[in-house]
Formats: sequence, structure tokens, C-alpha cells
Amino acid sequence: MFTGIVEEIGKVARTSVTAAELQVYIEAETVLEGLAVGDSIAVSGCCLTVVTILEGEFKVELSKETTHKTSPNWQPGAQVNLERATRLEDRLGGHIVTGHVEGIGTILHVQNKPASHLITVQGPESLAGYLVPKGSITVDGVSLTIVDVGGPAGSSVDLNSNEFTISLVPHTLKMTTLGNLERGSIVNLEADPIAKYVERLILTKEASHAE
Repeated sequence: MFTGIVEEIGKVARTSVTAAELQVYIEAETVLEGLAVGDSIAVSGCCLTVVTILEGEFKVELSKETTHKTSPNWQPGAQVNLERATRLEDRLGGHIVTGHVEGIGTILHVQNKPASHLITVQGPESLAGYLVPKGSITVDGVSLTIVDVGGPAGSSVDLNSNEFTISLVPHTLKMTTLGNLERGSIVNLEADPIAKYVERLILTKEASHAE
């Protein structure tokens, strides 16, 4: 489990491809402290297992399913957001994040004004029901608050039900890769898992009552 509070920006040093997976070596500093083989680490919102630790870098392995379902930021030189798994004694500064990417979003618009960096994101239709004004969303591993969203119970008539806006403060722009986003960029998205548990509970109860 993660919180969506990025610890540092890492860089993909190199990659290698096998018949079954993509091996990615990531340069880092902070997250290497106390890191062990077998630990989980969130790489731009994707929960991966550390398989090798080297001097100044670590290696993870991505299955074809992972590379197919996440944004293609696995090329050498790419910057990635890094966060180690949460410890029980840590403060939960963001929100509950599983690191299981649920869809890829596309940046529709970036409005960069003094004291206002507003980004409009289009997510997959499957996530529309989990987008709530002032609710939580994880974008490339960063815990963020949705400003506006369209559709039923939304807060903006200018947005569709699968479109939402996020506002980034200077600290977030400095400490994460989100400051590099521009129109057409793609990002990993994960909705707040609590809503999905509630939905599943309601649907299973309705199904049992219908039998």
C-alpha cells in the first residue's frame, strides 16, 4: 500500500527485454535507503517488485500485462515518480493507493498561470463513476484532489463524465514529474479504492436479493 506522496524523481537508466518481461533499471537515491530485494515500490503509480539492488539503482521486472496497461514511460532517460511502500507507523499524508493502475489518461489542457497550474485530464469511461469533485485520484503515482469533474453529480458543465481537472501547487511541480506534462501526454490513473469496495458490496447484495 502507498500514500501517493512521491519521495523522489528517479530516472530509467536502461532496459532489457526477455521473452516474457521487460527489465527496467532505475536510478535513485532516497528510496534506496533500507530497500531490499522483494520490496514493493510504486513507479509512477505502478506497484512493482524490486528484484535487484545495485550501486545507485534498482531493477524491476514488468510483465506484458503491465507494459500493456500502463503509460509507456519505460524508455531510458524517462523520469519516474518513486515511493516506497507505506509503513504502519507512517502518517497517511495522501490517500490509500494500491499501485494497481486502472487506466491511462490523456492530458487535454494545461493552464499555467501565476499561482495556478490547472490540468485537464481525460480518463477512460470505466473510471467515470469514481471521479468525484474534491475526491482523490492518483496520477502517475501522485495523490491529488480533483477540482472539477463533468457528468452526473459533477461540478462542471464544460467537462464530460470521464474528464476532470487537477490543480498543482509549486511543491508538487518541483517534487514530481507532473510539471513536465503537456497537451497529449499520457498518465497512469488509479481511483480511490474505497468507492470500488462500496460499489462491489452494493452490487453483490442487489444480486443476492434478485435471486
